[in-house]
Amino acid sequence: MPAATIGAVTGSDAATLRDRAPASSAGWLRGGVAGNARLTGSVAAALLVLLAAEGATIPFVGQLLGPHIFIGLLLIPPVALKMASTGYRFARYYTGSETYVRKGPPALPLRVLAPGVVLTTLALFGTGVALAFSSPPSNTLVFAHKLSFIAWVALMTLHVLGHLLEVPRLAAADLPGGPWAARLGGAGQRFTALALALVAGIACGLLGLSVASSWL
Repeated sequence: MPAATIGAVTGSDAATLRDRAPASSAGWLRGGVAGNARLTGSVAAALLVLLAAEGATIPFVGQLLGPHIFIGLLLIPPVALKMASTGYRFARYYTGSETYVRKGPPALPLRVLAPGVVLTTLALFGTGVALAFSSPPSNTLVFAHKLSFIAWVALMTLHVLGHLLEVPRLAAADLPGGPWAARLGGAGQRFTALALALVAGIACGLLGLSVASSWL
């Protein structure tokens, strides 16, 4: 996943109040470092479900091309949101923000993987969008899409394994009554950001199906 799928954040986000942003901060940034981690984890959990659904269409893509296109385009806004949350952490860390520097960067192997994850994600979704909106799709685009998919799967598998254990805790931290629940400002804004990304994704999927209907 990256930045798309890039770097779900590590460490215990419920441990310290020092990572919280000032109360005047807006949106999901109200939670500071911990809020950023929770947003990244929540989006990552949603992406894992959607990617599993997309993967299920691949062996039968000839018969399930419509669902494959719909889910693929639905993924784009959530992927963009995850890139935004991880990119924000990257920018704050390398511009010397005290709380983000204290939190530290992801593990070195994950940082090494990150550029490849970003580039293959952009290639995969870029060629996918081009295929959905071309009529009919060219063999060159199909080949490029398949090639980027192979590279993306290899890198994304390592990326997911590197974050798999922390994603459930981060995704569930804002859920009232959950096993990892802990109050932190901005929960409503983080939920809204994810919900809007999914709604935008559904709109993208429906638009793609409408455009591709002439050759499906």
